[in-house]
Amino acid sequence: MYSSELKALKKAGRFRERKLFDEDLVDMASNDYLGLSNNQKQFNRAVKLVKKYHTLTSKASMLVNGYHPIHQKFEDTMAKQNSFEEGLIVGSGYLANMALIEALVRKGDMLFMDEEYHASGVMAAELLGERVVKFKHNDIEDLRQKLEAYPAKRQIIAVEGIYSMGGDLCAKEIFDLADEKKTLMIVDEAHSAGVVGEKLLGIFEHYNISINERHIKMGTLGKAYGSYGAYILGSSHIVSFLVNRGKPIIYSTAPSVFDTALALVNMKHIQKHAKKYRKKIEKRQAMASQMLGIACESLIVPIEMPDNLSTQSMQQELLAYGYLVGAIRQPTVHKPIMRLILNVGVDMNKIIHTIALIRENSVQ
Repeated sequence: MYSSELKALKKAGRFRERKLFDEDLVDMASNDYLGLSNNQKQFNRAVKLVKKYHTLTSKASMLVNGYHPIHQKFEDTMAKQNSFEEGLIVGSGYLANMALIEALVRKGDMLFMDEEYHASGVMAAELLGERVVKFKHNDIEDLRQKLEAYPAKRQIIAVEGIYSMGGDLCAKEIFDLADEKKTLMIVDEAHSAGVVGEKLLGIFEHYNISINERHIKMGTLGKAYGSYGAYILGSSHIVSFLVNRGKPIIYSTAPSVFDTALALVNMKHIQKHAKKYRKKIEKRQAMASQMLGIACESLIVPIEMPDNLSTQSMQQELLAYGYLVGAIRQPTVHKPIMRLILNVGVDMNKIIHTIALIRENSVQ
């Protein structure tokens, strides 16, 4: 039924498929930034925590009887750590973005979204029609002009703490402008929580921003926190509104109890060892910056490739060395890249070797 479309994707070098990669490969492709996905001690701690309760699974929506004490403990701990009034556990980052954007942007409101915002937010924004304005990536002046050109009952800015493909940080000036204009601000911290900030709490901490009632933070648990799911942090009335109007929250089975427990124990582990992790992160950033001659502020290193074919060939060459690196093509990115993750669980010499191999075939 879709054979012609699939044939066109293959011809363009954009065909995708699921693969089972060898577990012995050195992982520099996933978003497991701190290497917690294979930490047996943390896994066992989560099992022990869940076993304290009679109910082991979610069973239903959180608004029926799927809300578990572990969910509540996670929400309270995450909110307190990040200086927000209240937290809300959600099934995935995709659902969190869908819930936030679809529910919060009401009639008479305007959403101002960075053009590089994640696909989940873009999909949610498509439901809003003319209530959405995109601004140039990280461009403070373009955002200012559009805020002034589109007055509204509520103005809401949506940005990412660290952008998932470019690895660049959201400009501090955007936070300042949001404060100046008294706009609501949705900050997707999927790739910044657990990576930046003195205690690795993310972009708010990195910029030393005092949290106020207009700030909304969301993030995922499937990256630095080594689990699955997502969270939203905000003022108590924002969280209450989402519980009442956020369709992915209302109509989804509550997030996995075990995954929430794993995220909780990992979150506490990261806080306890933040100084050690931060040193490893900074060491890898300095090395990558020196080797590639670029500023490296996150653990995402995009290396531009000549075309789709060379990107896929490069990935195969690296697999032969035992290294797994993401080969990212359109439409996820405008130009194909090797997306190298400076995983702190990977030996530095192996990262250095991988960068050297990719650099030989990259766009100079």
